[in-house]
Amino acid sequence: MGLVCPIPLTDYDKILMAHGGGGTLSHQLIQKMFFSHFNNELLKTEHDGAGFSFGNQRIAFTTDSYVVRPIFFPGGDIGELAVYGTVNDLAVCGAEPLYISVGFIIEEGFSMDELWKIVQSMKAAADRASVKIVTGDTKVVDRGKGDKIYVNTSGVGIIPQGVEISNSRIKPGDKIIISGKIAEHGIAILSAREEFEFETSVKSDTAPLNHLIKKVLEKYPDIHMMRDPTRGGVSSVLNEIAKKSNLGISIRETEIPIAQDIKAICEILGLDPLYIANEGKVIMLLPSEQADSVLQILKSDPLGEHAAIIGEVVEEHHGRVVMETTIGSNRIVDMLSGEQLPRIC
Repeated sequence: MGLVCPIPLTDYDKILMAHGGGGTLSHQLIQKMFFSHFNNELLKTEHDGAGFSFGNQRIAFTTDSYVVRPIFFPGGDIGELAVYGTVNDLAVCGAEPLYISVGFIIEEGFSMDELWKIVQSMKAAADRASVKIVTGDTKVVDRGKGDKIYVNTSGVGIIPQGVEISNSRIKPGDKIIISGKIAEHGIAILSAREEFEFETSVKSDTAPLNHLIKKVLEKYPDIHMMRDPTRGGVSSVLNEIAKKSNLGISIRETEIPIAQDIKAICEILGLDPLYIANEGKVIMLLPSEQADSVLQILKSDPLGEHAAIIGEVVEEHHGRVVMETTIGSNRIVDMLSGEQLPRIC
């Protein structure tokens, strides 16, 4: 305690925006700075939440903070996003979310009307997700020191018997499913932030995934791994899974669902949709023999109607993600070093 932090921990002596982007610099910061001191058997699973036993129950616990700019965007707002984000982090741990906490950090001068809208939105989101907001905290910071409002949410849920979501269960041959079209949240934030006048209406996909995931787990509890591809998008999540499992991942570009308008916007702006955040999608890795049946369950729900099998786990290229492109060539999909769109959640 009290020792000076050696710069080689992260190769940077100051925090950059990219350290919060979910890419390589985020991973480096977490691994070298935080894990070096906080590491334990629960933390090193590197999931979206911690799973542990308490009496005869298995509990999932998670926390997240939301600094999205702007705080109101097409399809949602910071309050709804905070509730759904924590609900989804619990759900991809295999848990049924029950209770969440809310912490507000509010800048002096923030509009009471806007705060009221956020509170109402959080209540509606909690009702939709069937969770209760049971505790919280409020702090006010000096004018000009907080960029309107930040929100922290933590949550707990129960993991049903027979459900075990873990990187250690991933096997070669496992199929990879994504529950819908990608990149919608990040592009919605970008359009609101930069006031782009796209010819199409782009909305965030923010939504609670717990009911959809529960439908799957009730019939097929043997899902090996789940993640929601938020910061850093599909690419970062798949790279983290590949590195943690020390297996290869192969995906097919032609199978990845993306709306034509989103694809066109990405091409115009020079953005790769694989790296853009989503807030209402889940990636599942599961035994190949169950993939088609699980896909049908997902497609039967409005939140999963565009679900698709996008690839599989392979024994080749351990720790890497390789994509077969639309022209038939192979491309290595690396983890982004920084972030294409900062402060998107």
